[in-house]
Amino acid sequence: MDISVHHDRAARRFQADVDGYSCVLDYELSGTRMSIVHTGVPGEVGGRGIAAKLTEAAVAAARAEGWKIAPLCSYARVWFERHPEHGDLLA
Repeated sequence: MDISVHHDRAARRFQADVDGYSCVLDYELSGTRMSIVHTGVPGEVGGRGIAAKLTEAAVAAARAEGWKIAPLCSYARVWFERHPEHGDLLA
């Protein structure tokens, strides 16, 4: 399944619309520190790897911008545990 993720910088949000449902990753930015505060995927479209795609997009953006990441939401924390190759980005 091809999931298109949009980065809304003004809203500090990564978003994917899947089957009419809005899936989001919200973050706060303080200087060069991105704090991932919420990842939300409605149950109706859960289990498809959407949260992972949102997190991957956030990680790619942080790397491109030179930001460090504080994974404050539980999903983001687990994602980083499962992907230690991105540990260099942790704040």
